[in-house]
Amino acid sequence: MRSLLLFAVACAVIPLFIVIGVTVQRGLPAFGWEFLTSNPPFNPTAEGGGYLPMIFGTIYMTAIAVLLAVPLGVTAAIFLVEYRESKLVPVVRFFTDVMTGVPSIFVGLFVFSSLVISGGLGFGTLPGAVGLAVLMLPIVVRSSEEVLRLVPQDLRNAAYGLGARRRQVVTRVVLPAAGPGLATSSMLAVARGAGETAPLLLTALGARALVTDLVGRPQGAIPLQVLEGARGAFQPAIARAWAGALTLMLLVLLFTIGARLIARRSQLTGGN
Repeated sequence: MRSLLLFAVACAVIPLFIVIGVTVQRGLPAFGWEFLTSNPPFNPTAEGGGYLPMIFGTIYMTAIAVLLAVPLGVTAAIFLVEYRESKLVPVVRFFTDVMTGVPSIFVGLFVFSSLVISGGLGFGTLPGAVGLAVLMLPIVVRSSEEVLRLVPQDLRNAAYGLGARRRQVVTRVVLPAAGPGLATSSMLAVARGAGETAPLLLTALGARALVTDLVGRPQGAIPLQVLEGARGAFQPAIARAWAGALTLMLLVLLFTIGARLIARRSQLTGGN
């Protein structure tokens, strides 16, 4: 059984290491300070240049998407776990499962029709962030639900025995105990959202300059620029695309480490 489990782990881990190794090998030659601090050249055959507007756009839209999806997703997970006697629990879980399987291009079409066209916002940061948030929301709900279920029931019973109300049990016992797991589950959603391309094609559209406006101007993103550079026939653009993929991978890693450190510090503070 141990050998079977090790074989299964190897089947899962070896492709991951191959993807990481190839990305690092192909992305490092074009990766550097210039790549992180300069705009891409308009001529795809030109050497040098970077992804600064796209890096900023990805962080900008992902941060807004996190603010939209994570609080709502964790709240929904708390409702599913702590208020399971409610008749709305099966309905919420059903729609969460349905949203998990919706293709990302359909989410882009929904946001495009509702915000970009009907809402009159046009292409920009906010529509792109909303599209990413819709994709992130079911992942946050389901993963947070599983994390909250891992909190021992004895902790809840002890709090109830001391006279705590349900709201106090959730905020002072369950959430601090599940803090690191909730941070990890949120980062799973961030990794999904930061690497999405299809919804951004119909919402953010892409840009080669630094854009700070929420609406009215198209916003750049790393996946959009990687797609444009990788499907071309010019080697400098392809090299920048590999460096962009490496940058995206490093951003997700930094987000994950930062979230775990914040969650651990919050847990220690709550414990003191």
